[in-house]
Amino acid sequence: MIQITGTNILIMATNCLEQSEMMVPLEKLREAAATGHVGTLDGKDITGWDEKDWGKSAPADRKMADAFASDYGAIVLPGGQLNPDLLRVQPEAVNLLRAFFDAGKTVAMICHAPWLLIKAGIAKGCKLASYTTIRANVENAGGAGRTARW
Repeated sequence: MIQITGTNILIMATNCLEQSEMMVPLEKLREAAATGHVGTLDGKDITGWDEKDWGKSAPADRKMADAFASDYGAIVLPGGQLNPDLLRVQPEAVNLLRAFFDAGKTVAMICHAPWLLIKAGIAKGCKLASYTTIRANVENAGGAGRTARW
């Protein structure tokens, strides 16, 4: 477990994420005196889904190409169905995640985000909780799947 206070933590996201899955962790990180940065593909603000409609624009702090695992203690991967699905086809997102994993950094995932670990080839042997619809994906990739309950 990492010390959160004073730690830089990257939240990697793109448009169409589940907004609460980015904003709540970001707020909690900042309440714990961590520095939470939002990294997007182009460094521009993104819009997520907020329950039944599009949410508010969320500010980006970094372009993913300008974010390095060595600058952070952890990475947070919000879910929703579309966010990880869109990110897993972007080499810069997959490579950045792999750099965090290879450096032994904390990787926190929400909902469908384990798809990114599967794409990066790093799910094997990991104990992962996921949304029920991707449990078979996690297990087929060699991860020990557990369905999270809400």
